[in-house]
Amino acid sequence: MFTTRHALRALAFAAAATVAACSSDVNPLREAVTGAGYGAKPIAAPDFVAESRKPGGEFLPVGVSAPQRPIRAKSTEGQKALESELEGARSRNEAKSRAAEGVGRTTAKGLSAPKPAAAPAE
Repeated sequence: MFTTRHALRALAFAAAATVAACSSDVNPLREAVTGAGYGAKPIAAPDFVAESRKPGGEFLPVGVSAPQRPIRAKSTEGQKALESELEGARSRNEAKSRAAEGVGRTTAKGLSAPKPAAAPAE
């Protein structure tokens, strides 16, 4: 006798099979088709890719944060060097800005704003 409980179990099994079929890791239909000689053949990674991978390079599961690396503060000399480098970049950018502004002014000399068009005569 087919009851509601059996129907729910069959529905749950069908849903689980559908979800598993969507997964690229567990796809029994794809395995059966490729095993029979049809479908896409699995492609091995090229040598340079396989050699460049670190051994034991596992991916982190979803929802897990990467381990934190220790943060080292810059030394006083390093801070001063960085500050002087940034100040130098700022002064260079300001000089470029002044130069571009001057070029714009000299280019605009002799140009006048467009005059509004006259209204058509009726």
